[in-house]
Amino acid sequence: MYLCQVSKKGQKQTIKKIGRMKHSFGFRCFKVLKDYMRGSIRPINKKLLRMKVDVLLGLQWGDEGKGKVVDVLTPRYDVVCRFQGGPNAGHTLEFNHQKYILRSIPSGIFQGDKVNIIGNGVVLDPALFKVEVDQLMASGHPLTERLLISKKAHLILPTHRLLDAANEAAKGEGKIGTTGKGIGPAYTDKVSRNGLRVGDLLNNFEAKYKAATDRHKTMLDQMSFEYDLEPIEKEWFEGIECLKQFQFIDSEHFINKKLKEEKGVLCEGAQGTMLDVDFGSYPFVTSSNTICAGACTGLGIAPNSIGIVYGIFKAYCTRVGSGPFPTELFDSIGKELRDKGHEYGAVTGRERRCGWIDLVALRYAIMINGVTELIMMKSDVMDEFETIKACVAYKIDGEETEDFPFDINDGVEPVYVELPGWKTDMTQMQSEDEFPEEFNCYLNFLEEQLDVRIKIVSVGPDRAQTIERYND
Repeated sequence: MYLCQVSKKGQKQTIKKIGRMKHSFGFRCFKVLKDYMRGSIRPINKKLLRMKVDVLLGLQWGDEGKGKVVDVLTPRYDVVCRFQGGPNAGHTLEFNHQKYILRSIPSGIFQGDKVNIIGNGVVLDPALFKVEVDQLMASGHPLTERLLISKKAHLILPTHRLLDAANEAAKGEGKIGTTGKGIGPAYTDKVSRNGLRVGDLLNNFEAKYKAATDRHKTMLDQMSFEYDLEPIEKEWFEGIECLKQFQFIDSEHFINKKLKEEKGVLCEGAQGTMLDVDFGSYPFVTSSNTICAGACTGLGIAPNSIGIVYGIFKAYCTRVGSGPFPTELFDSIGKELRDKGHEYGAVTGRERRCGWIDLVALRYAIMINGVTELIMMKSDVMDEFETIKACVAYKIDGEETEDFPFDINDGVEPVYVELPGWKTDMTQMQSEDEFPEEFNCYLNFLEEQLDVRIKIVSVGPDRAQTIERYND
């Protein structure tokens, strides 16, 4: 960022105006600006003006491959934060012939010199957290030195999991298809001001825990739900002891201080935009804000602190669980996408529904998040396809629209365009110079449709199978 050159007269006027601003703008920045206008320095130091948080999030229904990309981007940052969601959001990473699945821990944990933070917007299950920690510690990663946890993060209680199961059972055929991890009930308690937070472990926790679980037991009895709490509770309290080994912080202060120190901060989202509780395919959504704005409330950073917004999407589309999916394929192509893409939930193991890419939903997600850079995953899955389809519009009641509607249901018919496949094994490619012409046509088509450039292309699951474009 550079200041415009002005006349000598203009310089004096500008300096005078800046002088009036110095108390509100900050003396350090004031001095840099004033020196620049006098000609004693050339450009403003970009680092002084940056102080931004970059955000990386999914643009579809989750499972886009965020974990791998965070791991690839992490060397550029000092701090990696998770800002929302619970342990249903599994991120799979592969490198050095090893596969790792993360549930709640940020994907930057594998870079030894980085600080990783579980933010206040996350709901944390101590039992599942312990399992995750034990697995990573066994593989040689010293987590207690790299991971910090917000005091304001809410806890998923054993009774939250029971309430989740009871609520789903009560809905019968209308069930949402939750993972049963207690995430929805935990967020419900948070909003209704009945939740327990990590910081509560430091003060009179036993009494708070009893009051919360007694309330939940009453609700379970009212639903006539049979349960056995004791074994779940035992694992949960073992998880609490594991949790106490980590440092609890006021994450909002910590992150903003890092920004003042000119440290690079990357925020990692969970699930995807189309599962956002406000803007997703409601009610078949998750219980938190998965969009870019969720990074502000989930970490305590101001909106004007957001810098680059990375939006991740697959070259096709998948969805887990119930809910509308306009481009879903029920034929052999859908099965081929599932088998070649290994489309099974990282945490749940559930079979993912597969379909062609939906550009109506993707344009909507880009708009909602203010995406500045796109990252396309799993293009290699379609390496052998003769032709590829992309949904460019919906037909609703006989009329075509490119706008994502209030509700998507069985009456939504996708409008497709067909493109030639590239029929080339791309998994060993190292640069975009090796891309076949048909694949470049696919990239160009997507960029024209989405009006945002595709900065990174993934051609396989390994960290090394990542190609960066636009080297600026």
